[in-house]
Amino acid sequence: MHLSFLIYSYFPFGGLQRDFLRVAKECMSRGHNITVYTLSWDGDIPDGINVILVPVTTRNRIKRNQAYTEWVRTVLRQRDDSLVIGFNKMPFLDIYFAADPCFMEKATEQRGFYYKFTARYKHFKEYEEAVFAASQRTEVLILSPPQRTAFEKYYPDCGPRLHQVPPGISIDRKVDTIEKKIGIQLRSDLGLAATTKLLLQVGSGFRVKGVDRSLRAVAALPKPQLENCHYLLIGQDNPDRYLRLAKKLGIAEQCTVLGGRDDIPKFLAAADLLLHPAYSESAGYMLLEATIAGLPVLTTSTCGYAFHIEQAKSGLVCSAPFEQSQLNSYLTKMLANLDTADWSKNGLEYGRQDELYSQAAAVADFFEEFLAREA
Repeated sequence: MHLSFLIYSYFPFGGLQRDFLRVAKECMSRGHNITVYTLSWDGDIPDGINVILVPVTTRNRIKRNQAYTEWVRTVLRQRDDSLVIGFNKMPFLDIYFAADPCFMEKATEQRGFYYKFTARYKHFKEYEEAVFAASQRTEVLILSPPQRTAFEKYYPDCGPRLHQVPPGISIDRKVDTIEKKIGIQLRSDLGLAATTKLLLQVGSGFRVKGVDRSLRAVAALPKPQLENCHYLLIGQDNPDRYLRLAKKLGIAEQCTVLGGRDDIPKFLAAADLLLHPAYSESAGYMLLEATIAGLPVLTTSTCGYAFHIEQAKSGLVCSAPFEQSQLNSYLTKMLANLDTADWSKNGLEYGRQDELYSQAAAVADFFEEFLAREA
């Protein structure tokens, strides 16, 4: 069958983008034809995937999205044999892969009153309704129970069209034992002592990932703990704002920022704790990747995959609504108990579940079943 994948942009280090590429490769391995319509592609294009760069030049995000939608709609009208799969919310999709949270929940619960009068609000509300409104037929693949709760709250009739899929952790991230030699070498490369507690945060989009929360939690540590820890941030984003905040908090010397990269497993082996206090996230793959690598996790309940941390007993989860004081307290507690708690052992055990690595196959199965029903 022919599959048309719609995604505004591709780059190697985004969670949504990694989901998209794994699914596309799985579908291609089954002999399906893949065409990707995107505004930008950063990185290598796998053999067999036809990538079409949609010719939109405006820098205005709303106009860009609208122009992209209309261009792709016009092209797809010329062929009626294609299954249209969106990785961003937009009109005319057969299937939407919901890697993003519910816009209406964020707009209602995290924005001020006047936000509802902006062009941005109108645009993203319209595009979300094009997928979830009662009059629509788009089938939706969701990643976590919190997504279902949010979408059903704001679109009460969409429930039967929501289908939860398993996580999509790459099988090469599965760990049997922690490679301590790798960690020792990386710590040496970073100029850290063997006894220094390394706090790791990974993710592109520093604002949403709660980097400001992490920095404040580090700065609030008791002096003995603060003097014996280092915070390492890895991700694709502009770090200037957060470097200034670290300096203001007096912890600049204990912070390092690296750009996005594909050798994250060795950092998971070297670190003592993963910090991930995101403001909002549909999934949060790094939570699971850290857990199955035996790295204790401190996160927030607004991350879709936070329930895995609770099920695995591989760390602590801050409750909602978020309180900085709770994050500060949990970080202090975890650092004090790293040598005695079972967080690491529990995570390694949790990682032995085959379902954690089955997303791409499950999604490809859904595509094929969808077309069989339509036929």
